Amino acid sequence: MILYSFRRCPWAMRARLALRYAGCDVQIHEVKMKEKPAELLALSPKGTVPVLDTGEGVLEESLDIMRWALGRHDPEDWQLLADPAAAQRAETLIARNDSTFKAQVNLYKYAERYPEHSREYYRGQAETWLQELEDLLAGRPYLFADHPSLADAALLPLMRQFAGVEPAWFAEAAYPRLRSWLQGWLASPLFKAVMAK
Repeated sequence: MILYSFRRCPWAMRARLALRYAGCDVQIHEVKMKEKPAELLALSPKGTVPVLDTGEGVLEESLDIMRWALGRHDPEDWQLLADPAAAQRAETLIARNDSTFKAQVNLYKYAERYPEHSREYYRGQAETWLQELEDLLAGRPYLFADHPSLADAALLPLMRQFAGVEPAWFAEAAYPRLRSWLQGWLASPLFKAVMAK
């Protein structure tokens, strides 16, 4: 199996997290986005990463890759099969992360490209989301259970990106549980393994 990836891409990052967690034996092909290999374009003409060639088919979306990996092996119940209601809430949260929060991160990170408002304004627009995650983490170390879930792994890369825009601000912001959640992931052997060069 071959995963076409780009190390810092948040979508590729979360695909790598799930594949490694599930113990999938995958070769990682790091792609230079300005020099996309012909074999990637042959599998997926859109030319974005991640793309997984399973040997039996091609998966072109990070969530599809994550779900495929968890379907093969999910020792800690990242799919939340033991709590179907939580699993449904997790799906809703992931969808909002991938749409609304993704757009907010882009505005905040690249504020100079959107001079209609200040970076502080764009950051403020995202703080409702930060507070929602902070509230979800009340009384437990992860978003929906006492163990990681698909939602935690799916949200992690964009939250890492957001926190990296103004690290000093994030370090002092009124979201201690969210900060602890993020730091725990970034320090984990799993995350460090998928981010190794």
